[in-house]
Amino acid sequence: MEKSKNRLEVCLSPAIYDKHADDHNLVVIVDILRATSSICAAMHNGVKSIFPVATVEEARAMKQQGYMVASERDGFVLDFADFGNSPFNFTPEIVKGKEIAYSTTNGTRCIHMASHSKSVLIGSFLNISALASWLIQQNAPVLIFCASWKDRFSLEDTVFAGALAERLLDSGKYESNCDAVTASLDLWSIAKNDLLGYIQKAAQKGRLASKGLDDCIEYCLTADQTTVVPLFREDKLIDISGIEKIN
Repeated sequence: MEKSKNRLEVCLSPAIYDKHADDHNLVVIVDILRATSSICAAMHNGVKSIFPVATVEEARAMKQQGYMVASERDGFVLDFADFGNSPFNFTPEIVKGKEIAYSTTNGTRCIHMASHSKSVLIGSFLNISALASWLIQQNAPVLIFCASWKDRFSLEDTVFAGALAERLLDSGKYESNCDAVTASLDLWSIAKNDLLGYIQKAAQKGRLASKGLDDCIEYCLTADQTTVVPLFREDKLIDISGIEKIN
């Protein structure tokens, strides 16, 4: 008897997350430009753990408790923060062995929205192969959750969703009856041969460029720069890449 396959879905915006929410899901948070790319870079460079906080007030309170704080809104570093949301901020010299409070416009909110799920993980092109391999070892449905921008559709997040969905479906362990998965796969098929060129169309690319923050885009679109698999547990993100399976 053929073993049943796990469900794969994509949520294109936090505004419709409640339509996809399921306590059994492994939820992959995706905010390619730039939160989830920065989290993966920080983990790769030795950060001990990251506390994703949803509000400015929480970030300020963490700073007062002595934590290093990376926080921005609309691309601007908050006045009390140590630095903002570029992956280039998270160098080993700054973050190795540290616990950091982290708050961004879109990505960190989604982590908390999905915290009821079986597990919440962080996805980016930087860790796509390690993440896909880890997910394939689990026996649970997967929801790829695009953080988008202020609840609006995001091109770069959806393209990544297609790239990850392709790998999961190709494993033979997942199936999908979700139009958002189909749309993501179609966009990925268009973008994959010149990803950097394609993402020049993305609205977020323009938003970052207008603030001089687009220097990290090529880095954020480069696959397999790390093998970390960040997971949200007990209010913080930790790397669980060495753990084959979770309960």
